[in-house]
Amino acid sequence: MRRREMLAGVAAALAAGGAAAAGGAPRPRAAAFDPRDLEGTWDLGSYTDLERPHGLPRLVLTPAEAEAYEAPRRALRGMLPSKAGTVGQVENEFTDRGQGLARVKGEIRASTIVDPPDGRLPYNARGEALAGVGAGPPATAPGDLDNPETMGGTTRCVATVAAGAPMLGAPDANCLQVVQAPGVVVIWTEKYHDVRIVRLFANAAAARAARAVAPDPPSWLGASVGWWEGASLVVETEGFRPGVMTKGQRMLVSGATRVRERLTKQASGEILYEFTVEDPDLLTRPWRGETAIRPSRGKVYEYACHEGNYSMAGMLAGARRAERLQAGAVAGK
Repeated sequence: MRRREMLAGVAAALAAGGAAAAGGAPRPRAAAFDPRDLEGTWDLGSYTDLERPHGLPRLVLTPAEAEAYEAPRRALRGMLPSKAGTVGQVENEFTDRGQGLARVKGEIRASTIVDPPDGRLPYNARGEALAGVGAGPPATAPGDLDNPETMGGTTRCVATVAAGAPMLGAPDANCLQVVQAPGVVVIWTEKYHDVRIVRLFANAAAARAARAVAPDPPSWLGASVGWWEGASLVVETEGFRPGVMTKGQRMLVSGATRVRERLTKQASGEILYEFTVEDPDLLTRPWRGETAIRPSRGKVYEYACHEGNYSMAGMLAGARRAERLQAGAVAGK
């Protein structure tokens, strides 16, 4: 009964917040700065990727280095033109990665990852094989086209990079809306309109105890519990579905993944977003990321994700045709 009441309250709060975002009357806001008021529509977009590109020398860039990186990407709102001979997806879709590289704590950042120092995901041998990197033998990666269930979460329209934990930017649809109700914080992402409900508790011990007594079933987004530490909202997420899923930007999530996030609203109006990811099945060590979440200039709109995965049938058919061609070539030798 308690869970049904909580979900009903969240639905009502989200509906009210959605109406405000769509042009309805916003709820009254306090004039004074309130660091615990995270409600509003926010934007995750920036030119900064999760991992540091090989061509950038360090985490913090000079203005000149940043301009050299940003300039060729401005025409396509954060993306480089397609290589010759490719389909040209970035030229034919609307991309929106913000105004440039992320500015965090007054620094221009070359990657969201701040530790390890090289700005790269610290995969172990299994993680590298699944991510398609390293010198080891290839493995059945989450993006393989053997069947729909081995495709990545974004391809299947079941989990976007902005939803769940950690929240990462993407080439498009970087808006999210935060709605607060008694005992919960709700994060609603524009892409795939995923809703993450963070149950709030008095402190870390109470949150972990509640999760241990009544764990949520595994899910694409995991299960999140949180608490306030001063002016910061701390969120712990685990309970991702078994197996390995491609979250995006070369990040893999498994049933062993645990994420700890810290959201701190700044007097500037931005949210300092810090997080740590652990996964003993895929990583050699935990890694940390930081970025700034800015107030959105736009609204949250519906994002239906290519209307029922029409492209999946084509991708699977193409993979089967490639297999037949390869088999024919082998037989003809």
